[in-house]
Amino acid sequence: MTQGLDLRPAAESQLVELTDEGLRQTRRWGIGITVGSFLFGFDTGIISGALLFIRDDLHLGAFEQSSVVSVLLLGAVAGALASGRVSDRIGRRAILGVLGLIFTVGIIITAVSTTYWTMVVGRVVMGVAVGGVSATVPTYLAEISPAQIRGRMLTLNQLLIVIGLLSSYLVNLIFSGSGDWRAMFWIGAIPSVLLALISLRLPESPAWLYAHGRIEEARAMIGSVTEPGGPDKVIDRYQREDAERRRAEAEEPGGAVGLRSLLAPHVRPALVVGLALAALQQFAGINTIIYYAPTIMQETGLSASNSIFYSVFIGVINLLMTIVSIRLVDRVGRRPLLLTSLAGMAVSVGLLGLSFTADLSSAVILIFMLLYIMSFAIGMGPVFWVLLGEVFPPRKRAQGAAAGSTTNWLANFVVSLLFLPVVAWIGQGETFFIFAFICLIGLAFVARRVPETRDRNYLEVEADLQSRWGPEREERVVQ
Repeated sequence: MTQGLDLRPAAESQLVELTDEGLRQTRRWGIGITVGSFLFGFDTGIISGALLFIRDDLHLGAFEQSSVVSVLLLGAVAGALASGRVSDRIGRRAILGVLGLIFTVGIIITAVSTTYWTMVVGRVVMGVAVGGVSATVPTYLAEISPAQIRGRMLTLNQLLIVIGLLSSYLVNLIFSGSGDWRAMFWIGAIPSVLLALISLRLPESPAWLYAHGRIEEARAMIGSVTEPGGPDKVIDRYQREDAERRRAEAEEPGGAVGLRSLLAPHVRPALVVGLALAALQQFAGINTIIYYAPTIMQETGLSASNSIFYSVFIGVINLLMTIVSIRLVDRVGRRPLLLTSLAGMAVSVGLLGLSFTADLSSAVILIFMLLYIMSFAIGMGPVFWVLLGEVFPPRKRAQGAAAGSTTNWLANFVVSLLFLPVVAWIGQGETFFIFAFICLIGLAFVARRVPETRDRNYLEVEADLQSRWGPEREERVVQ
């Protein structure tokens, strides 16, 4: 039995067959690279429980607590912004090894911190690595994945993020009795070293190899997982897409490069979709639950240990619903999952706000938090990362993913830094009402402006984007 890969460069269909072993190998590569996604989840989630003990040991005020959480996100902005160009220069595999080392250094600094400022430095270094993997992993997965399983492969990114989050909650719970927040961070050094080692065994992306003139190496990599004739068909697709890119760029003045090239007319709709979804994912409030769940639950009268225990339920539900999303993303498509997700998020976070204003019990608050997490995990969580790897032209995919990840981290930083001060200003319930309103805005945006990418190559996605963002340009047919 073989697995088909739809590589239609235009209206013409070219089917490349993956061998059974090739399909298994591709999945193994995907799992290997998403160790970086695990670290993304673990290193962003571990602070939620550790903060309850760090604030006493290091005598942190309210703003210092918020900054210890949010400063990682500034590092992530820098990491995501730089990763696209660095990845294009040195390769996907090499940058993963570097990021594994950066993760390790950041964890060491954080775990041995004795002052607020050393904690801040460690968190920034960790953030650089987190931002780097957030942009690199979707790019790599998109470039090695067959069309029929591309959605599932790309949702591995979110699945491993969620597993990392759940693992961080469990580690927090294990050490909550002793309050040993340093041990919580030290555990993260294990997967960070593993990432650096795994990168030595991963293949380089064939798309990157082709773009750097290493065509025979690209053929060899493709040939290792496909039936005879597969490399010729894939290389033919790269050549057609390259010709299409050159034709499009010839129509544009200025010769913009790097991130500026994303402003080209034929790329701009993809950029707007990517950046809007990146901001929406954060301004809808998800990481106020991820980072501050124990703090929120403690406000209802629970002890620190019980608050962390409740947050484990959030991690479990997040994981289970992400698995459901992986099963659905290549069956029902991206848009239906996004629309369902945002509608559910709007209702559940609105009810969460109501539960705080009505002073309901901690059990009711937890139920609405779980409903919100369920809604997020079925769509907005994983599907955003899938689309980030699909809507941009192949030659601009790394830069597009970097721009989307950078926007995501900037929005994450703003929300995380302002959440506790805004709650102190207007109240928890009213703050969650704001998130509900943003979810409704996002619902309207997705319905009107976001294309379906399931089982489509880039040229088909581009045509859908153009039709949604203005008069469709004259179709370009690559001979």
